[in-house]
Amino acid sequence: MLGILKQLALMNATRKVLKISSKELAERINQSLQTAARRLKELEDEGLIERTLYKDGQYIVITEKGKDLLYKEYIDYKKIFEGEEAVVIKGRVFGGVGEGAYYVSLEGYRKQFIEKLGFDPYPGTLNLKIPKEQMYFRKMLDQEEGIRIEGFSTADRTFGDVKAFKCRIDGVDGAVVLPKRTHYPGDVLEVIAPVKLREKLGLKDGDTVEVEVIL
Repeated sequence: MLGILKQLALMNATRKVLKISSKELAERINQSLQTAARRLKELEDEGLIERTLYKDGQYIVITEKGKDLLYKEYIDYKKIFEGEEAVVIKGRVFGGVGEGAYYVSLEGYRKQFIEKLGFDPYPGTLNLKIPKEQMYFRKMLDQEEGIRIEGFSTADRTFGDVKAFKCRIDGVDGAVVLPKRTHYPGDVLEVIAPVKLREKLGLKDGDTVEVEVIL
């Protein structure tokens, strides 16, 4: 069905009303007349095309729903052939000062993590010390736009913006978070995830891990 939608799009049915017979479509997709007619009916029933039938043929236009389906397919192929733009940063695990759990648990941040990153973070961060030879890629994150987690105010204090990047560590999806105001120097990465990464990956202080950061 998607293949026929693609053929119709290649005939400009996303931009204009297309006049085409089932016979012509059958020849284009190398299928029988009955199959082509059935597929068009399925596309219409799914709301992917609008079709008007006349004695001299049928007039077809791809709907917004149909365009959305084609665009999703385009994004999937883009990932396959172009890949995601990412960098790999190595760092050594070290024990934090305990503030990560506090900040991650704040509802003003947590709601945005769920909405913008797609997961509810474990209340804590995995802290990585970045060696000098890896600092080029660490500093690159400072220049990238990232995903903005907006700051907020409570009755007691104001919390600043946080910049986030989706990431993966040993197959576990998470995010690198870069607070505008941080208690750590610039050679540190803080990583959040829906699980406790130390336990999930069996990590201890001094272990070296690779973080694939999606730009």
